[in-house]
Amino acid sequence: MKKLFKSILNTVPRPLLIKLSYLARPILAFAMRGSKYTDPIDGKQFKSFLPYGYEKPRDNVLSPSTLSLERHRLLWCYLKNETNFFTQPYKVLHFAPEQAFYKRFRRLKNLDYTTTDLNSPLADVQADICNLPFEDASFDVIFCNHVLEHIPDDTKAMRELYRILKSGGWGIFQIPQDLQRANTFEDDTITDKKERAKIFGQYDHVRIYGRDYFDKLRSIGFVVEEVDYTATMKPETVEKYRLAKGEIIPLVQKP
Repeated sequence: MKKLFKSILNTVPRPLLIKLSYLARPILAFAMRGSKYTDPIDGKQFKSFLPYGYEKPRDNVLSPSTLSLERHRLLWCYLKNETNFFTQPYKVLHFAPEQAFYKRFRRLKNLDYTTTDLNSPLADVQADICNLPFEDASFDVIFCNHVLEHIPDDTKAMRELYRILKSGGWGIFQIPQDLQRANTFEDDTITDKKERAKIFGQYDHVRIYGRDYFDKLRSIGFVVEEVDYTATMKPETVEKYRLAKGEIIPLVQKP
């Protein structure tokens, strides 16, 4: 079952995969139920999680119930335990909304919740992140996770995110990041899809971010906190939730 699911994940177009997953999730969750691992988003327990990845699939990382990955579960824990996101009235913009969050955020009565993307069927507003149709200082909170690595002009995108965030507002801009790398790497002369997937993690990623990502956000004007949230957790909790130890949550604020 794991091999079949991995093959489907890596070959089916994303919009179709989203539709199929609504049908597959109950079956997967039932077949893999157990007590070893817990998805903190819905509290369900499993004997194992599913594999996921493109060039080098990671074992035991994809929740059968919410289809969350390590980064989704980490972000959920942080929002739930360290912020007032679930109780404070906020106007929220969510780029490329993750399926693990979409319905849950939509149901929250405290949020004025808008989703946006160029292609996602979950988007309320179809928009280019480099040319957004929103007025200045429109949103209290912005989520833009695993988007910027797809954007050729990420500087322009960051400036747009800064423009539409209210003063005092905050956001989380997760990206795939190599913390062993000081400087971000990109090379548009590499055009072969397999080679790009090997170097950048996915063929449609245009760069691999290094530690300088945080300083680039600061250069736009954001105040940035590099949150190593797993460092505050017990090791057994990190393993129980199948989180990536040491993954950094980029928390940004607009002064």
